[in-house]
Amino acid sequence: MRDNLPEAPPRTVDDLPSEPLSHGLKQRHLTMLGLGGVIGAGLFVGSGAGITLAGPAIVVSYLLAGVLAMLVMRMLGEMSAAMPASGSFSVHAERALGRWAGFSAGWLYWFLLVVVLAVEATGAAKIANGWVPSVDQWVWVLVFMVVFTVSNLAAVRNFGEFEFWFAALKVGAIVLFLILGTLAVFGLLPDTEPVGMANLTGQGGFAPSGMGGVIAGMLAVVFAFGGLEVVTIAAAESDDPARSVARAVRSAVWRILFFYVGSMLVIVTLLPWESMKAGESPYVAVLDSIGIPAAGQIMNIVVFVALLSALNANLYGSSRMVFSLAERGEAPKALLKISGGGVPRRAVFASVSFGFVSVVLNLLWPDTVFLYMLNAVGAVLLFVWALIAVSQLKLRGRIEREMPERLTLRMWCFPYLTWAALVAMAVVLVLMLFDDSARPQLLWSGGAAAVILLVAWAREIRGRASA
Repeated sequence: MRDNLPEAPPRTVDDLPSEPLSHGLKQRHLTMLGLGGVIGAGLFVGSGAGITLAGPAIVVSYLLAGVLAMLVMRMLGEMSAAMPASGSFSVHAERALGRWAGFSAGWLYWFLLVVVLAVEATGAAKIANGWVPSVDQWVWVLVFMVVFTVSNLAAVRNFGEFEFWFAALKVGAIVLFLILGTLAVFGLLPDTEPVGMANLTGQGGFAPSGMGGVIAGMLAVVFAFGGLEVVTIAAAESDDPARSVARAVRSAVWRILFFYVGSMLVIVTLLPWESMKAGESPYVAVLDSIGIPAAGQIMNIVVFVALLSALNANLYGSSRMVFSLAERGEAPKALLKISGGGVPRRAVFASVSFGFVSVVLNLLWPDTVFLYMLNAVGAVLLFVWALIAVSQLKLRGRIEREMPERLTLRMWCFPYLTWAALVAMAVVLVLMLFDDSARPQLLWSGGAAAVILLVAWAREIRGRASA
């Protein structure tokens, strides 16, 4: 009988200890987190700036940016389904390229999340202050930070439930917008007439600023797709991480592309692109044009929920990332303390503490100190995406050799589309360098990345010296 037992598997690329965190997230949590993760204020409000740059061709800008994000998520999904980890792409980068890469990817992403967290908390507080002026903006910030800290300190299923319902509202708002907008395009709503193609081809044509406008629009909107990465971090805390992340990535990327591109097509078909203004929501303009009462307040509520959802998700993602760094000796070991419910509470406190600092800087010096911090994370997402692509190029062959059964989600047309995505990222970075509005972000983000890489290099040298 003993001879018939299967042999123990050899040590392979997934030879890391199992996650000590809770496994309280369900498939519905991850699926909705994937769908709602990138539907935020950047889409509802920030898309107006993109339309002013590209005109109706903003549809193409979103399509190009969305395809790039979709390719990156497919690569990340492939690695995360084969080797689930709470550190996600940071762990994959370490396995593929070495400790310096895992350290750099993890700390850059953590810095990105805790800085953006301040923007979201402040934005939500401004809306709440407009509703209740008697409560100061800083009080609202404090309330939001405390509420979501408590949420993240409790069992992970609480985070999952918060995000499920937040994302459900955002997804529902987009779907309703698409339905109403499509009906208005064809004149099927009361007091509306079919609009035809006039707004798509008039006012200078479909691409009034040519290909330059399309590229400028892409630079303005590509970072709106950031946030999908959190679903691969969260998958490690589900009952079946490999299956869960594969399903979440498959369902999310296509639907999100449809939501983004579809809603942009509705907007530029219904309204003249020249009527759009940066900083104003084109969604409100459309709802006003088709006679939806209190359109501005409705969208304020949606944006408010979107900001709180992003705040909650970023606090979660940052705490799990710094916990994963601590697991691998790249952050203080004190952060490894886990509650009885499997929550890394010290990692949550570390992330929210820096988040509070960011919020204070945003409230006191929004145009100086905090602006420099915001610029320092402006292009970090592209750096992380590039590390994801390079890691996937390196790990794919090893996974195929050592554990091909784990490749339940495969990158399309490997390695050609991976290389194409890397080239596209390089092109975007070069274009940012020559764009007056994007150049400060690239330079400051490059400086932040250089500091992190320098620290990683110093750690490598010290580690070799002590070996």
